[in-house]
Amino acid sequence: MLHTSEYFENKKNNPRDPSHWHALFLDNSVPFNKDAKAAFLFDSNRKSKQFLLPFLRVFGRLTIILLQIFKAIAPNLINAPKTLHRFLYWGMKYWVSPEANFLILRHFYLGSEVLRFIKDNVKGAEDIPMNPLKPLSLEAVKDNLFLEHDLNLYNFIINLNTAIQDKGLIIEPVSDPNFSAVSAAPIPFEEFPNRWSNVMDLSSAIEVFTPVYQFFLTDNDFWRASNSLQLDEVIGVYAATIMKCPEKLIALNNKHPMIPLPTYGAGFRLTLHGLSTEVLHHLIAQQKLHGQNELVSENI
Repeated sequence: MLHTSEYFENKKNNPRDPSHWHALFLDNSVPFNKDAKAAFLFDSNRKSKQFLLPFLRVFGRLTIILLQIFKAIAPNLINAPKTLHRFLYWGMKYWVSPEANFLILRHFYLGSEVLRFIKDNVKGAEDIPMNPLKPLSLEAVKDNLFLEHDLNLYNFIINLNTAIQDKGLIIEPVSDPNFSAVSAAPIPFEEFPNRWSNVMDLSSAIEVFTPVYQFFLTDNDFWRASNSLQLDEVIGVYAATIMKCPEKLIALNNKHPMIPLPTYGAGFRLTLHGLSTEVLHHLIAQQKLHGQNELVSENI
């Protein structure tokens, strides 16, 4: 069973024992899709996060440091992205919670929509190549989904800014943005596995997957992927400039990419990266809905 907004909306508050997660769900200071927020908070309340994550984080970070020493000696000895993604698929299918899998696949889907939104609202950027990733089932993970996502992000920034320099394009406020790339309807995912073993929360899964990601890729691939987690601010500035709402960027807090952080913290920053994508996408979706409502009001 995938827990959505109804779980928290129907929850009764006990004034003598209020729920931390219930309070955060009801708080709307940060833009966030209700079902995604419910899934994130329900998943955060799993026992694995309270009792297992502290040990996994220490073990994961120590493993990353040891692998960094190995990769310094043999940076390109192991390069097996297909094997990596089969391992990730297996882990997600049998061990990761339905809510965590929901949030992971949403991340790729929303990320593609955000990039397309930016492209659609930079005049003259029509020729920039795109590789949208919109997975609807765990099977899509096998197609190098995580690696392709990293490459898409870098290639988009490089191609967009090359076009800006070569063609004199400008990222500027748009009075009537094109929101066609951004969907507000629920994403039609296939049902996620919910066996007795699917109990690992998102943060714990990430701490396990991160050193595995490092092991199966070259040192350069992992270093690039780790640094990509700090590109949230770059993408956020593009979108906020188009929508004229720079003050909303306060919710994107993954540190500036020009000062790369150590790889041993990549697991935690990956969770922040997913959170930032959710916030930015919902901010754009809210602007889209607001524009539609204004249009309806004008036609009444």
